[in-house]
Amino acid sequence: MTEGRLLLAATPLGQVGDASARLVEALGTADVVAAEDTRRVRTLAQSLDVRPTGRVVSFFDQNESSRVPWLVEEITGGATVLVVSDAGMPLISDPGYRLVVACADAGLTVSCLPGPSAVTTALAVAGLPSDRFCFEGFAPRKQAARVTWLKSLSGEERTCVFFESPRRLAECLRDAVEVLGGDRRAVVCRELTKTHEEVRRGSLLDLADWADDGVLGEITVVLAGAVPRADLDTLVAMVAARVDDGMRVKDACAEVVATNPGAPSRRELYDAVLRARE
Repeated sequence: MTEGRLLLAATPLGQVGDASARLVEALGTADVVAAEDTRRVRTLAQSLDVRPTGRVVSFFDQNESSRVPWLVEEITGGATVLVVSDAGMPLISDPGYRLVVACADAGLTVSCLPGPSAVTTALAVAGLPSDRFCFEGFAPRKQAARVTWLKSLSGEERTCVFFESPRRLAECLRDAVEVLGGDRRAVVCRELTKTHEEVRRGSLLDLADWADDGVLGEITVVLAGAVPRADLDTLVAMVAARVDDGMRVKDACAEVVATNPGAPSRRELYDAVLRARE
């Protein structure tokens, strides 16, 4: 008996030509193709000129739990089960996590055929720092939960990537303006890799104004990280050093604020300097 395995495979975000040769082979040879949308995977296979020889079954959020025991049984019996989502990588806000955990617990082989991901694609084209980032999945649907979530990001210094529905994008960006400030930089990526791809860069306020006219398509948002707030005691000491060199307090405060990202306002720093003199 051959050893069964679970294969997780990335599918194109929009351009069929982005499909890997390994994906094409897997679609044609897997014993079971577990797809988020069976119609889409059949259309993809047809576009790639490949005919799935195995059983094609649905595998989405609502039936994932019930499908897992059967799929694990198939893999245990020697089958190769291929999991694909509608577009991009499985498990990234798509089904597959429960199956991977079940296979790992059972000691079964789990492999991945890497490829397109809206998360890393958006991060690459955004023009925001990409050395450190976090992924937040979909923004909360309800406003109260969304505001709470945005507040949790107010001090996050890493670039943040998240998904949003085009129907809720304008509301989400308006909430972000209120919570994070209109000047915070962000990028809205629409229909990545597709014919009508659009990458919109600007401040949260600019993007909120743009989204008010209505937006269509798959949306990925890249949000600039928070600027670290400078230590107030350190800034007061810097002002004191300049004053000792003959600079006026107000001028020293203005210079320190201008040269230290994340510094408070000149008035706040000036008041802190006066308090330190008491």
